[in-house]
Amino acid sequence: MSEPSGPTGPVTPPSEPRPRRVRVHHLREAKERGERITMLTAYDAPTAQIFDEVGTDVLLVGDSLGDNFYGYASTIPVTVDEMIHHGRAVAGAVRRALVVVDLPFGSYEASPQQAHATAARVMKETGATAVKFEGGRRVAEHVKLLVSSGIPVMGHLGFTPQSENVFGGKRVQGRGTDAAERLSEDALALQEAGAFAVVLEMVPAPLAARITEILAVPTIGIGAGPACDGQVLVWPDMAGLSSWTPRFAKTYGRLREELLSAARAYNDEVRAGTFPDDAHSFTE
Repeated sequence: MSEPSGPTGPVTPPSEPRPRRVRVHHLREAKERGERITMLTAYDAPTAQIFDEVGTDVLLVGDSLGDNFYGYASTIPVTVDEMIHHGRAVAGAVRRALVVVDLPFGSYEASPQQAHATAARVMKETGATAVKFEGGRRVAEHVKLLVSSGIPVMGHLGFTPQSENVFGGKRVQGRGTDAAERLSEDALALQEAGAFAVVLEMVPAPLAARITEILAVPTIGIGAGPACDGQVLVWPDMAGLSSWTPRFAKTYGRLREELLSAARAYNDEVRAGTFPDDAHSFTE
């Protein structure tokens, strides 16, 4: 076979094929095939690259950065500018994963038009693929407007952190027949409005299984049992960086212990005068 050539000479083929970019329709196809979807939060380029490299399907630039990295007491103080700052870092770092950015508290609730203006700015300034915001039937018109304008939307039901003050804290949602029915109706409303997936947070496992069964779009669980089409965790919880993790989060690493050990060793060597040594200094 002859070597391919371009306008200025031979074209060097890439050393490795570019991974397929995950799109919203791939998630629905995965549900139809019974394949589980993986999702993690990401807030910066280095961690986004790592999670992307191992094949994580979706990276969520969550407003959880507020209480995980900014030291806020909750997600409520997070601003649109902060979300854009982190969203741009994550979206620019990945090659395969679908990147979703949260719309923070106060940036979308007032009207579909407010949601559209915020989402359009997020999409333009970050390069992300989709946005996510909280609520069911009350934001269905918001979802419909965004989707009709070309902005993919992921829904979020159950415990919605931006409503923590209304709920009276971090409490499981959907308990009892009436509450379960309302949550199911909310999920169907989001699907009807055009949401491509729905996060279910802190929902009883049997209810999450029921919603997963009645929806054609994927459900992504966090504290919602094993029957959801996919799972998401806040990455410091997943990797063991957090000093405390919620009951539903499983820790897969010991990053906090590793960092404590590394920082302690560094401090000890600097104070003892053994770092830097000749191997870590310029002698000429």
